[in-house]
Amino acid sequence: MTATRHRLRSLGTLAYMNGIVPMRTQPLYLLGVIASPLSFLFFIAVASGGRDTLYGIAGGLVLTMVSIGTSLQSDMAHYRQDLKLQDLIVASPVEAPVYVAGIALSELCYSLPGVAIFVLLWALNTTVTVLTVLTVVPVLLLVWAFASGLGFTLATYFADVRETFVFSTLVSLILSVIPPVYYPVSALPASLRPFAYLSPTTYAADLMRNAFGLESLSLVARLTDWGVLVAFTVALLAIAAVKARWRDP
Repeated sequence: MTATRHRLRSLGTLAYMNGIVPMRTQPLYLLGVIASPLSFLFFIAVASGGRDTLYGIAGGLVLTMVSIGTSLQSDMAHYRQDLKLQDLIVASPVEAPVYVAGIALSELCYSLPGVAIFVLLWALNTTVTVLTVLTVVPVLLLVWAFASGLGFTLATYFADVRETFVFSTLVSLILSVIPPVYYPVSALPASLRPFAYLSPTTYAADLMRNAFGLESLSLVARLTDWGVLVAFTVALLAIAAVKARWRDP
């Protein structure tokens, strides 16, 4: 019981230190979290005359959660390389999974204002039901989980924090711009559609659009999307557990 309380206290401390404190001390940082998703939404809404606004909202929610992973890799690389915090954690009673989960939770807390904006826009543009919420929330949590696992794994291989700036852009591009996150997969040429399904965000966006009433999916398609999204999440977390460098070589 004491060990459990210690882990929970560590999680809360990390979430507060890296998530709540930055929001309180420098609220302008939040603009970086929502700027990219809102910019895509703006252009989609303007270009479609408002007809495809829900596509932009669904994509914005997914992109906001993906940004957690890219933010996590920058923060953890900074803590490991510049502040040497990870070395202190290694020598402390805090286990590696607790440390990673705490930083991931802090990034989630930091992103909640951006998520709230998109949820408000969602409520203003369509009817929000309990059934859609029961779909949207688990999808976003799975995106948060696999993005965090990927971000942590990458962060442990960077020799310089500046390297994260390049990879953050690439990860965001590969997971949320090129795949059909802001548009239906049917909009892609038939020859490119198989490549779209190499990204876990494709399955998340499929489920989001179905929940928003933008696309109709069969039961088999929904179960497939859920199964593949969960499989991607488990695989990326397993890779993080096995391949991430907890100690520098």
